[in-house]
Amino acid sequence: MPKAIEARTYEEALGWLRDHGFDLTEAPGTNGRVFLRKYNVSAAIQKTDEDGVKIFAYPGYLIGSEISKLVNRGYQQFLKNSKTEVPATADHLKALQSFAEELKVGLGLPSLYNESLGTVSDSYHYDRLKDDDKAPVDRPKRPWEVAGKGAAGKAVAAKKGRA
Repeated sequence: MPKAIEARTYEEALGWLRDHGFDLTEAPGTNGRVFLRKYNVSAAIQKTDEDGVKIFAYPGYLIGSEISKLVNRGYQQFLKNSKTEVPATADHLKALQSFAEELKVGLGLPSLYNESLGTVSDSYHYDRLKDDDKAPVDRPKRPWEVAGKGAAGKAVAAKKGRA
């Protein structure tokens, strides 16, 4: 039986976050928007018209003073911001997951099973799927497609002819 989740008001959420070690900074030039920080991870929340709270900027590990996005390239996850991209370590991923789970509790949001298993990336870029949305004639040739055109391709054809 699913547990009922009690949504918090904006002020209740801010109180809970302060009490649980989050650093809160008012966003300059705005009313009802706050930046949160803990474990060197940051996010931003804002007050809704109904005195509720919603996430404005999703959690990201801080690289310098900028919130990074988690990018999954299939073989490795990376932290990427406008200036740099660095490989994500186990410590980075643990900090992101802990922050995100605590933030959901603080805001009264549901904790989804697939997100609770580990860190969920902001985007997925698998190298073998790149350009698959294009027509086959418009796709660039992949290394294994080009390799069969030279001497190796002739050797394969010769073997097929002998059989």
